[in-house]
Formats: sequence, structure tokens, C-alpha cells
Amino acid sequence: MTERPAQRTPNRQLAALIAEAGFSNAGLARRVDQLGLEHGLDLRYDKTSVTRWLRGQQPRGTTPALIAEVFTRRLGRRLTAQDLGLDACAPVYAGLEFAATPEEAIDIVSGLWRKDSGSHAELRKIAFTPAGLVVPSRDWLIGRADDRVGRGDPAATRVPPQGRPAVPRQRSQTERGPGQKVTSGDIAALRSVGELFRALDNAYGGGHARQALVRYLEHEAEPMLRGAYGEQVGRRLFAAAADLTRLAGWTSYDIGAHGLAQRYFVQALRLAQAAGDRAYGAYVLITMSRQAVYLGHGREAVQLARVAQQGVGSAVPPAVQSLLHAVEARGHAVLGEVRASTAALVRAERALEAARPGDEVPYWARFFDEAQLADEFGHSHRDLQQYRAAAQHAERSLQLRAPAFARSRLFCRVVLASARLGLGELDQACQLGAEAAGQAAEMRSVRAVEYVRDFERRLEPYRDAAPVRGYRDKVAALG
Repeated sequence: MTERPAQRTPNRQLAALIAEAGFSNAGLARRVDQLGLEHGLDLRYDKTSVTRWLRGQQPRGTTPALIAEVFTRRLGRRLTAQDLGLDACAPVYAGLEFAATPEEAIDIVSGLWRKDSGSHAELRKIAFTPAGLVVPSRDWLIGRADDRVGRGDPAATRVPPQGRPAVPRQRSQTERGPGQKVTSGDIAALRSVGELFRALDNAYGGGHARQALVRYLEHEAEPMLRGAYGEQVGRRLFAAAADLTRLAGWTSYDIGAHGLAQRYFVQALRLAQAAGDRAYGAYVLITMSRQAVYLGHGREAVQLARVAQQGVGSAVPPAVQSLLHAVEARGHAVLGEVRASTAALVRAERALEAARPGDEVPYWARFFDEAQLADEFGHSHRDLQQYRAAAQHAERSLQLRAPAFARSRLFCRVVLASARLGLGELDQACQLGAEAAGQAAEMRSVRAVEYVRDFERRLEPYRDAAPVRGYRDKVAALG
């Protein structure tokens, strides 16, 4: 790595933090290299590199941000490159910060929206960082709603700097200006847009309208967040923005942009805290847990689900309690922990049985019903190689699930195909798998394609059997 010429002033800030963290020079270099590997960077620093930094030399590129992240993880508090006496740069982990204030949260998330709505393809290639889940989930758990989120007074006169008269830019009647008042109608519009994009995602996959959602966030949600509103409207605005940001993360996750999705989820968690909506924050953590399950990080998935449970206690409806336990079960299943997964599934089942028709259920949890619980059971039993139970629950989910949830039905069909395969029912497995492959071809969902590929990997031991050859012919005909 090429470094800038040495400065004359030793970096006492970095030296103090190295001492506080208990790092040796070699230990710090090793941790920076390891973090770099998480982001696809081959850095190869050593103790001599750290000695040069202590003498005042400035590392190039993203390294200052990586060094700051190493200290953040070690010391359990957010540190920036400037805190270490290093030059700031565009950090590779930008978006994983859990903002200290609502204003900072707006700045971080709006920066993500702007970059994502442009031609920044590299943003969608950022790697998922399991260790990046620790600080945000901890900060959410121990944090509380912000004391104040209201902003500005649209009637107030803004004094330009140095006494110069302001020359307002001409705006169309439909364009929102800075400081413009946010109304209940604006928030209702955000909610309606969320329902629209959610329906598109469920039916056609996250890639169908993801970019349109991100552009909407940039051009509509950001000006509202920077507008003028009181406390009550402000809380509702942050809640709506959290929901749309989580959905942007969900659709990013569905197209395989896992590092970007992780960042959206972290920011949605922070916006939910500003909204004072503890239950929705737990839902965001559950979403993060689902992503960890999909990527095979079972331990992190379990931890996220438990943080969500701890964060809301018993102050949520039975359906939400059921959801929290079901997702924990999925994490245990990925780890092969039969007893823990089974216990969590039992808790989920009992919680849903306690639900009553008149219960007040948040709009975001209304999808979680008998069909969804059966789906969670099916996935968990498949991962635990309990194929007969997996098949029974997957079949039940398919019977109950509404057609509008096309992608979920596809996933469940693949689970059923894998279970049939595990039971030795090759003909049925291949028939179900071919149906799922046909549906995946009609969607813009990387996850749907990966589900089918996982099934095909399970078929490999039977590749010469007639049903498998027939399956391959059907898939090849899809084009």
C-alpha cells in the first residue's frame, strides 16, 4: 500500500486509543487486514505500517475508515477517522453507523438513497458484514426514543449568511422546498406508496421496482424529513420513512445486494427509534435476522431475534410474539440445533394460538398468520433434515397462502420439493422443483433463483435418474 509522505506531528490520538484498546501494533494491523478481507480488500499491513501511522503518516483510500471501525468494535462506541487523527474518506462501512441524533440519521440515510438511485453499481456489490450487526443492535436495545424530532417553522424567516438577501430558486407548484410544512396527507402518501411497493415485491420480486422506490425516497421522503413538522407529525414521518427504508433494504436483499441491504436495515432501525416505535424496531431486527439466516450466519440470526424479543418484552400482540420466536427457530435450525429450534417453534405456535380476532395487530405484522407460521416450520424442519415434518408444514402453508404472495409460495414449493427428495420421492420432488423453476423465471428475484439452485444441488446425487433428466429438460426449455 502506498502512503502519503510522513507528517511532522506524531499521532497522539491514535496512540491513546491503541493503549485504551490494548492493541499491539501487529495486532492492530492484523485486525485491519481482516476487516479489509470482509470488504474484498487485500491490504497486507504489518506492525511497521502502524508505526508509520503513529509517526503521523496518513494511510490512503478507505483504510482510515477501516481503522476506525476496528476501534469501534473493540471499544463498543462509534469512532470516526477524525477521532483517530486520520484523514476522513468515504468509508466502506458507510451506512452501518447508528446515528447519535435524528439529524445525523437523516444525513446518513439520505446519502444512501442518493448514491443508490444513481449509477453507483459498486454500492450494490458491498459485502455483508456479520460483525457490523453488533453495534447497531446493541445501541437500539439500550437506547430510547429521541427527546425531540420536530423541526423548523415554515412561517419563520430564514436569515441568509452575512446579511445578504435570499434569492429563492423558482419552484414548480408540485416541488417541495426546504423547510416546507409536512402534513398528515404527506405521511398518508408515504404509507400508500409503501403498500404499493410491498405488493409489487411480493408478487414479482424485489428487482421489479426497487430503483423506483429508492428514487421516491430520495425525491419525496428526504425533503419531507428536512421539512418543518411538530413532534406528533415528526414521529409519524420517521415511522413511515423507517418502513420505506426497510422495504428498500428488503428489495435489495432480494436481488442479492446484501451489503447494501444491511445498511438500509441499520438505518431503518435508527429511524424507528426516532419514531419511538419499539415494536417496528424489533421487526427490523427480525428482518436482519432473516437475512443472516439466508446467508448462513445462524449465530448472528439467533442473537438478532433475541435482541428483538428483549427489546419489546411482552408489550406486543401475540402474532408479533409468534413472529419473533419463529425467526429465532430459523436461526437455530441453520446451526443444526434441534432442541433449541423445536423449543422456539413451540413458543411461536403457542403465541399464535393465543391471538384473538379482535387483537390490534400492526399493519406490518398482518402477513404473519397460520400460513406463514407453517412456512417457518417447513423451512426449519428442512434445515434440520426432518423431511416428513417439513413436507407436512410446507403443504399446509401452500394450501393456506394467498396467491398474492407469489414469491413466498415459490420458496415454500422448493422447501416441499427438497423434503420430498429427502424422503426419496424423486418424481414428486422433480415435478415440484420444475414448477418452482418456471415461477422463478417470471420473477426478478435473486433469492428465487438461488432457492431453485439449492434444490438442483440437492439433486446432484441423482443426476442420472430419469426424473432428474426430465427436470433438466423442463428447465432448459424455460430459455
